[in-house]
Amino acid sequence: MGRGLPSDLRLAPGQKADVRRVLRLFRDYRPTLALVGLLIGLGAGAGVVSPFLIREIVDVALPQQRLDLLGACVAGLVGVTVVGAALGVLQAMLSTRVGQAVMHDLRVAVYGHLQQMGLGFFTRTRTGEVQSRIFSDIGSMQAVVTTVMTQIVSSVAGIVVAVLAMIAMDWRLTLFSLITLPIAVWMNRRVGRRRRAVVARRQAKAADLSAGIQESLSVSGVLLATTMGRTTALTDRFAGDSRDLADLEIESEMAGRWHQGLYGVLLAIIPALTYLLGGMLLFGGDARVSIGTLVAFVALQSSLFPQMNGLLRVATQVNASLALFTRVFEYLDAPITISDAPDAIALDPRQVRGELRMQDVTFTYPGAEAPSLRGINLTVEPGTHTALVGATGSGKTSTGYLMVRLYDPSSGRITLDGHDLREVTMESLAAAIGVVTQETYLLHASIAENLRFAAPEASDEDLVAACRIAQIHEHIAALPDGYATVVGERGYRFSGGEKQRLALARTILRDPPVLLLDEATSALDTATERAMSGALDALSRGRTTISIAHRLSTVRHADQIIVLEHGRILERGTYEELLAAGGVFAGLAAADARGEGTATGAHPQG
Repeated sequence: MGRGLPSDLRLAPGQKADVRRVLRLFRDYRPTLALVGLLIGLGAGAGVVSPFLIREIVDVALPQQRLDLLGACVAGLVGVTVVGAALGVLQAMLSTRVGQAVMHDLRVAVYGHLQQMGLGFFTRTRTGEVQSRIFSDIGSMQAVVTTVMTQIVSSVAGIVVAVLAMIAMDWRLTLFSLITLPIAVWMNRRVGRRRRAVVARRQAKAADLSAGIQESLSVSGVLLATTMGRTTALTDRFAGDSRDLADLEIESEMAGRWHQGLYGVLLAIIPALTYLLGGMLLFGGDARVSIGTLVAFVALQSSLFPQMNGLLRVATQVNASLALFTRVFEYLDAPITISDAPDAIALDPRQVRGELRMQDVTFTYPGAEAPSLRGINLTVEPGTHTALVGATGSGKTSTGYLMVRLYDPSSGRITLDGHDLREVTMESLAAAIGVVTQETYLLHASIAENLRFAAPEASDEDLVAACRIAQIHEHIAALPDGYATVVGERGYRFSGGEKQRLALARTILRDPPVLLLDEATSALDTATERAMSGALDALSRGRTTISIAHRLSTVRHADQIIVLEHGRILERGTYEELLAAGGVFAGLAAADARGEGTATGAHPQG
């Protein structure tokens, strides 16, 4: 199976995540970050007070047996520790709040952006991949945003303050202490590049695993695997992918560990060598070096070196995490193909008459070579019923997609009451045109919640009235929990016909002036379909209706029937006119009468 975004949605090289772009995520929280920085600075300053107090104890208080000075220095050591701990807790609280706020902003930004991506994006991208980037990638970034950035600032502040204090004590010992810095910089760059590559591979494999779980453990996936006898094979494939992910996790964790271990040994040797160098200076009669200075200097090293080592690890982690940011920014930077124009107008559904026109419309699906529709000219008069019929792949569903602006035409224009759909807000267009599709989608919630998804303010009486029209109320009333019954994932506790009737009731609640029925009765048995025909006629009265027909008998009373073939309109007229013409429609009607109606079935691009 494919991996990641389609090639036409990937970032250009210049758009890859870098530290500056990551830092821009914190732009709205600069006051709080300034306070965090102040607390970090105070904590770093408090941390270097202790070595000076230790030097005072060793060089003055103990040799001169000054109990007052010793007591003051000890009290200072205790006070510095307490203040440092309090500052650390407060700083951690503020930085965690900022980090969580940034994560919230990022999740909402990605989710909101994906909501606007349009149908084409999701037909080319696996659901598991989307979920992996929102939860796994952003979740993995959380540690970087909430703690690592603060650790970097804290470590840098601690290192700067410690180095300044060391220089104040003895600049020669300071230079000797920093001899490992070039080695650290070289190692960090080398390890960072390696870990970044490993993390990118790890997250891609995690996305594959997430997509596989989502596909195979859904209701449809379990049914497919069971009926095809593929449960063992799927388990084996999952085990292999999981093993690969575990290996990548180990590789990610171990990347650069030998380098860091060797550097840690080197840092541990430096204090011992500092005693040797300081002793040589002391034995040589250098007045600038005392026993207290030497002890305090090594104490500063014990604070400096762990921060340097920690900064190396954190910098490596940040470098590696840029692969996560890049994956998330790919979604944020993916172009939105269907969006409101800057000057888009909002239609009032109560004022919409329902006149739809397609003027010389040609449409090609993204990535496809041949057009699905060619030069379509069609007028749907207000309050009339127009039916679209044709064999699989003829362009019926594509026409419906364009009418509700799931896609924009490649050329030509589509208007509603004279307004180009590209000049109308998406929200008002959705309120004006109600859609019931063959692929009914129900939420894993109660029947009432599913119905109120279309009209949150609907009363219980409104729900019952809509369900009566859709011929589903009696069935719901017979259930033990009635309208509180949970429909199950994707509505699998209900039959196909029951799901379609619920979807129809959901659309009825919105009372749109235009109704698009895309194979809306295809899952109904003949008796139920006949029972619903009167209800649909009553529902359609006074509003514009476009129906994509599976059974030609359902469009017998349509005001006009449009016959499509290979993306073109071949015939148009009433049911009787087209039968009398003896053309393509007459052949479809004959096949439908013989029970071969599947010839007109819907197609994802039909």
